[in-house]
Amino acid sequence: MSHSIRIFAAAIPLAALLGTSALALELPALPPSVANAMAQGASPQAVAEYRRKLAEYQQARAAFDADAGAYWNAIAEKRKIRFAKRREGQAVTLNDYVLEQAPLYDGPKRPVNPEPEPDSGPRVRKDLPVVADFLGAARSEFQFAPQRPGSEMEFKRAYARAALQAGLTREIGVRVYSFETGGNGGHDMQSGLNPSKPGSRAISTAIGYNQLLTANTITIIAEKGPQLLKVLNERAAMLQGPQRKAMDHKIAVFKRMHAVVKSHPQSWSAFEKLGTTPQGWAMHALVLDADIGPQLQVHKLLTSVNFARARGVDRPLSAAELEMMNLTGDGNGFDMVTMPQAMREQVPTANFFQRGGYERNPVAIRHNTVAKLLAITNNRMDVNSNLPGAKELAAAFGSATASNEAR
Repeated sequence: MSHSIRIFAAAIPLAALLGTSALALELPALPPSVANAMAQGASPQAVAEYRRKLAEYQQARAAFDADAGAYWNAIAEKRKIRFAKRREGQAVTLNDYVLEQAPLYDGPKRPVNPEPEPDSGPRVRKDLPVVADFLGAARSEFQFAPQRPGSEMEFKRAYARAALQAGLTREIGVRVYSFETGGNGGHDMQSGLNPSKPGSRAISTAIGYNQLLTANTITIIAEKGPQLLKVLNERAAMLQGPQRKAMDHKIAVFKRMHAVVKSHPQSWSAFEKLGTTPQGWAMHALVLDADIGPQLQVHKLLTSVNFARARGVDRPLSAAELEMMNLTGDGNGFDMVTMPQAMREQVPTANFFQRGGYERNPVAIRHNTVAKLLAITNNRMDVNSNLPGAKELAAAFGSATASNEAR
C-alpha cells in the first residue's frame, strides 16, 4: 500500500504541468474487484431490500433450527433407549423410534448481499488426499510401494477367492460391489473421482470395491493384523528369489504399520485422526496392493457379518442389509436388519443417521422409511449388477468356485 501512495504522490507534479489526462495515463488501473464494486455500488433501496429479506431468512431459519434441534435430540434419545434395551435383552418396539419424518427447511433462501464484501483474499479449498497422495506417503513413511495388479480382472479374482474363503457368497460380493461402485468401478476407484469427467473431485477417501475410508483400513489393520500376516506368510512360503524378497519386505512393512496403529488409542475417533496424517495415508495405500487389498475389502464386509452373528442373527444377511450396516454403521445397521417388515414400513430412515449425514443424503430423504431405503438399494443392485464390471466380478467368483471344487 505504501508503494502505491508514493507513485500517486510522484504523479501529481507531472499532472499539474501536462494536464489531467497525464494523471489518467500515469496512474495504475484499479483492481477489477475494486473497480466493479465502485461501479456497481448498491443503491439505498437495494440495501434496504436485502436487509429485509435477510431478516426474513434469519427468522425462518431460526424457527427451523429450533424444530430440527428438538427433533434430532429426540432421535438421539430414542437411539440410546434402543441400545440400552438390546444390552439388557429387552424387545425393541415401535415406540422406541421417532415416527415423524425429519423436518426439512423449505423457507426463503439466504439473499445475496448487494454491497461489496470485504476483500479477505482468495478462498483456499483444501483438497482431500487422492491415490497419488496415498502412494507418495507409503514411499516416504514406510519406503513401500504396493504391488499393483497386472489387470483389474487379476484383482477381481483375488477378491473373489478371499471372499469365498471368508464364507461370503458371489451374490453378496457382486451386489455390494455393484452398489458401491456403480457396477463398473476399479480396485483404485475413489469416491467422487470419475476418469470420464475431467475436473471431478474426491468427496471422501473411500476406495475400492467396498469403498473403504482411511479409518476403515486402519481399523482392519488394528483388529485383523495377525490374520492378514498369516495370509502373507503363507504366500511367502510358496515363493522364491526376488518374489520372496519382495514379499518379505511387504510383511516387514505391514508389521511396522500394525505396530504404529496399536500404539494409538483403539477407537474409531483415534483411527479417523490417524487417517488424516501421512502415516494413515500410507496405510490406506495397502488397499491398492494385489495381496493385501482384496483381504481388506473382504474384511470390511465380514466385520458386519460377524457383528450381526455375535448378536444372535444366524440367518444369511442380504446384500442390501449388509449395505445398510455399511451405510449407517454396524450398530444402526443391525437395528435396521433385525426390524420386522411391518415396522420397516413405518420407521423413518432418520432414526439411523446423524443430522448432518441425513441432510446431505438425498436418497435417505426421498426413500424415507426403512422399507423404502432397502427397496431402492435392492433396485440399484439389480440394475448395476448387469453392467460390465459387475459381470466380470461374477465371472471371477465363478472361476474361484470352480477352482475350489476341483481341489
